[in-house]
Amino acid sequence: MISAVAVIAALFGLLIGSFLNVVIYRIPAGKSIVSPPSACGSCGARIRSYDNIPVLSWLLLRGKCRDCGAAFSVRYPLVELGTGVFFAIVTLWVFPGQVAGDGAALAWTRPLLAQIIVLVAFLYLAAVSVALAMIDIDTHTLPNRILLPAYPVAAVLLTAAALAAGEPGRLLTALIGAAALFGLYLALALISPGGMGLGDVKLAGVLGLYLGWLGWAPLVVGAFGAFLLGGLFGIGLLVTRKAGRRSSIPFGPWMLLGAWLGAFFGERIAAGYLTLFGLI
Repeated sequence: MISAVAVIAALFGLLIGSFLNVVIYRIPAGKSIVSPPSACGSCGARIRSYDNIPVLSWLLLRGKCRDCGAAFSVRYPLVELGTGVFFAIVTLWVFPGQVAGDGAALAWTRPLLAQIIVLVAFLYLAAVSVALAMIDIDTHTLPNRILLPAYPVAAVLLTAAALAAGEPGRLLTALIGAAALFGLYLALALISPGGMGLGDVKLAGVLGLYLGWLGWAPLVVGAFGAFLLGGLFGIGLLVTRKAGRRSSIPFGPWMLLGAWLGAFFGERIAAGYLTLFGLI
């Protein structure tokens, strides 16, 4: 049974998803994310507070502006709903006892304070992941306004979590992970400037920090998973002739998906791989 904690996290995620819609639109356009208030892009009418309830308002208004009837993209409620589900999944992963039979839960149990800090850290990463993935799909960019603050925020939260859990050694693997992925992507960007951007390099450092904090298996699986998933997607586009060999494909979403694959399933995938080849 899903606990009240996960439900609360999902509701909070809906609210964050509504804010992320603003971030996804305004940051690439160089606009402020706090002012002016949200308004209809067609008639300019300000969105009323009771018309700004995540998912529900879009459904009640049938996806249209109350004033002019212009259609609002279905992506708005999908981002809100997706963020809510994402937050609930992360919460159940951090607190594995909240759902029965969850074999992909975070494989450690530490003091409650440490788990709460871990939850905050990874919910932050979840929100950043949604925003960056959508922006990269739309504009093929990963904005510094999101990436650069992620470094100090992640560093502070992960340091606090490691100290609260009595595991300061996690900080060393976090730094190694950040340096390793940052260096790998920087090398790829220098070798093939058109294939890997500096935004990908900066994102790699953030993801390496999180994955390294979790351990070696999540780091390796997360790093490899990005190239595997991105490569399979690229091959699929080529086979279906929806892209050519020189087509530009945003890699940020695959980096993020690979990182979460490593976080959620890295230990199990690594153990299965080693068992398959008789290494353990």
